[in-house]
Amino acid sequence: MIYLILFVSAFVSATLFPLGSEALLIYNIKENYNIYLLLFFATTGNVLGSVLNYYLGLKGEIYCERKKYLKKESINKYKNIFDKYGSYTLLFSWMPLVGDPLTFIAGILKYNFKKFLFLVFIAKFFRYTFIAYIVL
Repeated sequence: MIYLILFVSAFVSATLFPLGSEALLIYNIKENYNIYLLLFFATTGNVLGSVLNYYLGLKGEIYCERKKYLKKESINKYKNIFDKYGSYTLLFSWMPLVGDPLTFIAGILKYNFKKFLFLVFIAKFFRYTFIAYIVL
């Protein structure tokens, strides 16, 4: 049950809702739960939350175009920039306040999903691993 709660916490904290999962991870590490399972569930939940952001951005593009919040020309211009530099910015997807919108924007700009998944996984995994390393 502990791992499921951590998974849900990590999932929600990766969406656009303001929530953090780091304190729960630290608490669970201090309670001597299996570190590998904690890292697995925290990382998996957080990455899947970012995938939800990506999906919402992907579907949100159509809505924003229809409501004339975004123009197709602008999206194409920003897509070219994000395709060029997006890999670097997605490595910051672990950061509070900045990371969640980056994953949403990647969806709007239809960034390559395989690259997105790889980069977000790396960023999230290393963040949780770093926290675990400090706590241990």
